[in-house]
Amino acid sequence: MKNPATKERIKDLLDGVTKYDLQDRPKVRKWVKQFARILNEPLTETQEDQLVNFIISQKIDPNNMLHLIKLYTMFR
Repeated sequence: MKNPATKERIKDLLDGVTKYDLQDRPKVRKWVKQFARILNEPLTETQEDQLVNFIISQKIDPNNMLHLIKLYTMFR
């Protein structure tokens, strides 16, 4: 996500996301597919399931700064 245009596209897709959206499996699956398309990253069904399960298991609250810092350090 070093490409600013790609980063902006992903930020735009996630604008207004709530913690309840991030616990909704169909919504998360849709976003994972969209992000993979934006990043030109082919995903198998298994990889997609693993990503969805990982995101849901993190119980992310996008309005909680501690959750965001945790995510940042995880992927830094």
